[in-house]
Amino acid sequence: MAHNPNDDARTDLQLIDAINSGDSLAFEVLYRRYRDWVVKLAIRFCNDPDISLDVLQETFIYFLKKFPGFVLTAQLKTFLYPTVKHLAIGARKKQRRQMQESVDQPFDAFVAAPDADEDADQTRAALASVMEALPQHQSEVLLLRFVDGLNINEIAVALEIPPGTVKSRVHLALKTLRGDPKVKKYFDP
Repeated sequence: MAHNPNDDARTDLQLIDAINSGDSLAFEVLYRRYRDWVVKLAIRFCNDPDISLDVLQETFIYFLKKFPGFVLTAQLKTFLYPTVKHLAIGARKKQRRQMQESVDQPFDAFVAAPDADEDADQTRAALASVMEALPQHQSEVLLLRFVDGLNINEIAVALEIPPGTVKSRVHLALKTLRGDPKVKKYFDP
């Protein structure tokens, strides 16, 4: 019976140890575990599903080249985030140069869902509008915190900024969201 990588209960650290020992199946498990997250994150930066698939491939090629000898010192998302961000932004810039077009709404892929009902569509549209109005550094920390589930210290490592700066950016972004009449009701207790 073949081993299903989706059923592997090993932790990321155990899988990395296995990869360092030559277990190629362990890399496939990590790939399957994080591929959807990488694609969604790439879409947030490039707003293009096709480019995000290229970013996925490039991200895991980069990651694979770290073996043997890779040591994970934080969550794998924390390690992968800067790579995905850099590759997606670079691909988006390359596409813009080639097509001479701008990307209008970078948060559409994060907020939009094709099967959503009308109220959910209005909520997403309002949230997308407010998120777009936030400074990029504030929206970035909000997405990392509340969409990707990273804690303050992990965000600080991923963005290479002090934890206090992350806290400040999250606080200011949430203050802006709570003060905006279009989305305020979603943040009131």
